[in-house]
Amino acid sequence: MAARRGGGQPGLGAVRSAAACAASRRPLVGKLGGAAAGSGGGGAAPRFVRALPALLIVGGCAFDVTTPPNFTASPLFAAAPLIAAPLFSFLNTLVTGGVAVAAVAGLHAYNGTSTHVESVTELITVVTVAVLALVINRVVRRSGRQLASARTIAEAAQRAVLPVPADRIAGLHIAARYEAAQADAFIGGDLFAVQDTPSGVRLVVGDVRGKGLGAVEAVAVVVGAFREAAEQESALDGVARRLERALTREGARRDGLDAFEGFTTAVLAEIPHGRGVVRFVNRGHPEPLLLYADGDLAQIVPPEAALPLGMGDLGVWPDRAQECAFPPGATLLLYTDGLSEARNADGVFYDPAARLRGRIFPGPDELLDALVADVRLHTAGAATDDMALLAVGRPAEGQQDRRRTVGLVRRPELPEERTSADSGRAGP
Repeated sequence: MAARRGGGQPGLGAVRSAAACAASRRPLVGKLGGAAAGSGGGGAAPRFVRALPALLIVGGCAFDVTTPPNFTASPLFAAAPLIAAPLFSFLNTLVTGGVAVAAVAGLHAYNGTSTHVESVTELITVVTVAVLALVINRVVRRSGRQLASARTIAEAAQRAVLPVPADRIAGLHIAARYEAAQADAFIGGDLFAVQDTPSGVRLVVGDVRGKGLGAVEAVAVVVGAFREAAEQESALDGVARRLERALTREGARRDGLDAFEGFTTAVLAEIPHGRGVVRFVNRGHPEPLLLYADGDLAQIVPPEAALPLGMGDLGVWPDRAQECAFPPGATLLLYTDGLSEARNADGVFYDPAARLRGRIFPGPDELLDALVADVRLHTAGAATDDMALLAVGRPAEGQQDRRRTVGLVRRPELPEERTSADSGRAGP
């Protein structure tokens, strides 16, 4: 059969074919839909750091008053404006430096040592450090503005290359997420796109080999070629051939390793208008998941393995679209290997099929929110690869447009063996 089905205990079952269920090899970690690890108390450290300048000044005063005159707390007073410089505004840094200088001068006057050489040297040192702190504050603020500008440009580039699809397209509920593994990164080699065409709603999720600007260029090529081909090609396999040709042209203009080893894994999907089916062409990509309204799950296994896009020189064979039932209330999940290859501290891979089996979600948005939180919990926030997620829900009859008030619930336990319903849901 084209789809492997899941049954048995929720969250613990393995991917099931129509005949039998193979045991899952990957243990589960965490609770799907729970809070991400380490969420509690995450703001305590920043608050403590921001309080450090005041604590250092107060501690310096206490130390100076309670110790003999030959002991000095000038390092504490000098450190206060330096810590304030990258954290506070220019005015607050100036106030911190002024308070530190005034504290040093006042303590020397209190001890009657204002005219001593050591006291004058300490005061000059604190004044110099306070001035340097103001300079550092200016540099940090300027760099922060430049970084904010770069982030704005990166966000604009992401919207241009990977625009977020509309929530509703042709009666389907759509949700998409892009989770970058690198902090402050916005776009890498993962991609998704949704296009409403005369043949139906067409989708692509893919993963370009490599990182950096070269991968972003390839993403732009694939997404651009998909949008054009999706409108012009009458069959899904024709869209795959157009993407193959586009990547071949892209590889021909490149130099070095990418000219020979550039490729893109991708899964294409098509949901015809007015029909309860979905078609797939899988080119070396992780297998899509179909989540049914009763909590059951099917993993869409291609009838035969195929090479990724861009590797047509190694073998040519016709792309054949496989068709599966897509009933009302079901949700289709497409993802990149950043999800299925996310590892925990013990090296255990994240298994989306095992984690999602037996779960019922109000809609695609809630499904993706739960997945992202669960992966963060699994990896303890240490993901090493980008992750693109695309979920498409076919509303059940009478279902509201957005069901955001319904919580995450389990389905009742299903029988171990499914009967004729299996053949009705998954096509050959």
